[in-house]
Amino acid sequence: MQKNPAKALRDSAASINGQKPIKVAVLALPEVLALDFGIPIQTLGRSTSGLYDVRTCSLGGQPVPATGGFSVAPERGLDLLAEVDTIIIPGFTTSREALADEVLHALTAAHSRGTRMVSICTGAFALAQAGILDGLSATTHWQSTADLAALFPRIFVDENVLFVDNGQVLTSAGVAAGIDLCLHLVRSDWGSAAGNVTARSIVSAPRREGGQAQFIKHRSPSGISDQPRDVAAAMEWATRHLYQPITIAHICAATALSERTLARRFEIHAGTTPMKWLAMQRVERAKELLETTAAPIDSIATSVGLGTGANFRYVFKKSTSLTPSQYRNTFNAGHENQPD
Repeated sequence: MQKNPAKALRDSAASINGQKPIKVAVLALPEVLALDFGIPIQTLGRSTSGLYDVRTCSLGGQPVPATGGFSVAPERGLDLLAEVDTIIIPGFTTSREALADEVLHALTAAHSRGTRMVSICTGAFALAQAGILDGLSATTHWQSTADLAALFPRIFVDENVLFVDNGQVLTSAGVAAGIDLCLHLVRSDWGSAAGNVTARSIVSAPRREGGQAQFIKHRSPSGISDQPRDVAAAMEWATRHLYQPITIAHICAATALSERTLARRFEIHAGTTPMKWLAMQRVERAKELLETTAAPIDSIATSVGLGTGANFRYVFKKSTSLTPSQYRNTFNAGHENQPD
């Protein structure tokens, strides 16, 4: 007979020394991302059978515009933040704009009291504005990591992970990574069994393999029209010869630039070294082939200039946290999969 997940979770909760539900506030900020806002409400508030007491709030308890052309109506004002154990800030599209002083003061006061601070997606910008992420590692949606790092240089931004747990302060990447982080909270607070039951309840994997890196689209090999002519020429030549062994000397010979000049120009205009950029393009081309073909792993390794299949697997997993086969299983639309 099939077990009832809700009953299993209630039984699990009852066995944890009668611990009271963990109080959670979900703070809606202007133009809140609707899905981000709903993730902790559904995952923690509705799918854990009483392990969490989840409430919503906003500045003044007022309705907040959400993405999609509607508004959400939180239950309380910012006073709720003083009563809870955990504060979760969903992503919001106005995250680059200055927050109201009342919001920042409420967040810093809660952090000072030891309240657990959690962000989903661009909610990290609110924690950053409050100074709560200073000196810590953090993440956000991969499309916003560069802005987070530029606007708040005291934060160590990691674009390659689904979430970062600093103990009292946790941040997650975009959208679905909020589910990963909420399930992580359940496992941390109540144990793996509770986390697994919650994941089953919301039809999610208890843990996802890999990190955010598997979803990141780095600078496109063909998107070089905005680069200076010499840098663009170097990029164009290198991407046409990915299948060959390439050294920085080869690129210099093809573009009539000295190694020193090439390195300096790449650092300024591409934000990295020529060889790191080249390695990134090889991985991006490999991703494309894994997504769109059934070519054997060794053949892809050769075609993108990563040598043997073993070296390709090492480089690819280091970049994406997935093996080539795991990536293909996730992103390949119906082509025959090849084992690693």
